[in-house]
Amino acid sequence: MRSGAVTGNALLVDDNDGFARVVAEVARQCGCRLVRAETLDQARELTAKQGFDLILVDIELPDGNGLDLLDDLEVDAHGRIAIVTGAPSVESVLRILKSPVVDYLVKPVTAAALQQLFTEANDYARHRTTLAESAGGMIGRSPQIRALLGEIAQVGPTDVSVLVHGESGTGKELVARALHHASGRSGAFVAVNCGALAQDLLGSLLFGHERGSFTGAVQSHTGYFEQAQGGTLFLDEITEMPQALQVYLLRVIETRTFTRVGGTREIPVDVRLIAATNREPRACMEEGLLRQDLYYRLSGYRLHTPPLREHREDIPLLARHFLDSLNRRYGTAKHFAPEALVRMGEAAWPGNVRELRHAVQRSYLIAREGNQLDFQPESMPHTATDSDQSGLVKFTVGMSFEDIEREMLLKTLARCGNNKSRAARILGITSKTIYNRLVRYRALGLIDDATLHGSIDDPSEEEPDLSR
Repeated sequence: MRSGAVTGNALLVDDNDGFARVVAEVARQCGCRLVRAETLDQARELTAKQGFDLILVDIELPDGNGLDLLDDLEVDAHGRIAIVTGAPSVESVLRILKSPVVDYLVKPVTAAALQQLFTEANDYARHRTTLAESAGGMIGRSPQIRALLGEIAQVGPTDVSVLVHGESGTGKELVARALHHASGRSGAFVAVNCGALAQDLLGSLLFGHERGSFTGAVQSHTGYFEQAQGGTLFLDEITEMPQALQVYLLRVIETRTFTRVGGTREIPVDVRLIAATNREPRACMEEGLLRQDLYYRLSGYRLHTPPLREHREDIPLLARHFLDSLNRRYGTAKHFAPEALVRMGEAAWPGNVRELRHAVQRSYLIAREGNQLDFQPESMPHTATDSDQSGLVKFTVGMSFEDIEREMLLKTLARCGNNKSRAARILGITSKTIYNRLVRYRALGLIDDATLHGSIDDPSEEEPDLSR
């Protein structure tokens, strides 16, 4: 197998050292990564933290029956599952008939049979990567990501404008690319970050300009709308667009025509618009950051990208995907230590998937012992994101004290990994006060149940609710 290719990730659950050595050698020859668990408890811990392209399970284990593992597995989170036993029985066969197990192998297992399984594991891994690429690079088996991909598949083929919202680093541009891929549109996908461009040039960049229309315009320029003709235009951080341009954008949406800066000719345009913001869109509209009429035009359909803390089961899958990409790029065969993936699953990730990708890259670069990657959260340099700017909270003129308090509380809680006691100590209040605030925010629809109930603490301290 060529170096750097996508490789399968297999788990052997067996306490027999001799058989484990044989399986490990065949896996190595097939270019498949192999992790071993000697007990049922170890297997349960590993399969709960990550997905495998192949699982080989012995029936007789030191702490129980290997078939019991099948009751705990989320089948869709793994590839092929096979039972390997040296003591076949009618009882085990009957039990397997009721399970999703595909193979039932009796020891001694031939090398050819093992090679077939590992080859299929590699094929499954490549299929998994292909599916991710066809979804714009989105990776995940969690209910939240499956639901999001389902919405994308349903809305993508239409020409309805879509407004995507979610925290920084949750993959809003990936969602936009997935929508474009699902649309089947022949034109290009053009992404524009409205907050990263000079405001006085944004109009020219979006709609183009004619020669001599302003100082420095020595030649005509084709804007992003024309570049995306027949395709998709993604306007990231739409709330950073000046109000005057929002008015003009609304006119373009309604008339499907525009005029270059300094021009007179109306140019017809066939572009599917997708906009995004890292704030709650309706709140942005109420605060005047997004025009009401434009909000409703862009909200033909709304999509929410969930923060990584709400679908932690996808962390090992994402991490392996990022590592696979690095291995392919640099022709290496590095892999994670099992405990590294466990620690990744427990980290806070305030920067979401983007921060996870950077962490994998850093772990890849500093790996010193062979090809094995470790991960220590405390060793990660702190990087600022829109939702966590080195401990800063962004306030805007005109925000109410209620909004300022809510922003401060939620950002502090997120920074503390949703630990109410720790956040309360930082804010100088009690965890009971935080709980009261969260209950009120949930009743107003400002947060979801996961934020309310996801804390690792239970409110135990009593304090009057000062918000009343």
